Amino acid sequence: MEQVDFGFKKVDRDEKANLVKEIFSGVAKKYDLMNDLMSAGIHRLWKDKMVEEITNYESGITNLKIIDVAGGTGDIAFRIAKKLRAARKNFSIDVVDINQEMLDVGKVRAVDLNLFSNLKFTCCDGEKLCFADQTFDFFTIAFGIRNFTNIDLALAEAYRVLKPGGKFICLEFSKVNDYFLQKIYDAYSFKVIPKIGEVVLKDRASYQYLVESIRKFPSQEQFKKMIEAAGFKNVSYQNLSFGIAAIHVGVK
Repeated sequence: MEQVDFGFKKVDRDEKANLVKEIFSGVAKKYDLMNDLMSAGIHRLWKDKMVEEITNYESGITNLKIIDVAGGTGDIAFRIAKKLRAARKNFSIDVVDINQEMLDVGKVRAVDLNLFSNLKFTCCDGEKLCFADQTFDFFTIAFGIRNFTNIDLALAEAYRVLKPGGKFICLEFSKVNDYFLQKIYDAYSFKVIPKIGEVVLKDRASYQYLVESIRKFPSQEQFKKMIEAAGFKNVSYQNLSFGIAAIHVGVK
């Protein structure tokens, strides 16, 4: 059986999806709180920057169709919905996640925010999306793609479900581009973040995995090449906070 990375460990390829699922089932209810604690709230600025990439929707499209993959708790979808409502656009957003517990949190939040009518929550695998070819105008994914077993398959699915001219937008942790900042970031990541998980969720192991998974993810340039290999054009990225995170975009 082929082995794949699960943080710094190796596991059987068939095992990884279930292991990731277990992690996010355990942290679902406090996932967004943990993001705030781990990033001191900076993830909110990164996500707002990502949503700015939802542009060029003046081209006669009467009803924008958006898919947000690995978007269980709805954080990205809610930001997009608020932006499009403010612009008086007709739209629908499919929030997709492999983890039902994360989706359940998102559904409750959608009702509380009065955004449920524009959103649909679907439990399915991002490597085998249950949508027809050329369905969506935008494909978004934030802090999810590094947890996939087969990133190439996820990118191929993104390409398949986008309409011609559709836009792929990915926010993901990346490689810090300053040597001294990298040292500080490493110390914080490996010593502080697992400790926060232990104190807040009584779950050190899940956050140890999340830190390790960030280190195993391809660099900005490597990931750009993977997106291009999936068929996307005009692929580019912008670093956020010295490369702690990056937004990659491409057009079908």
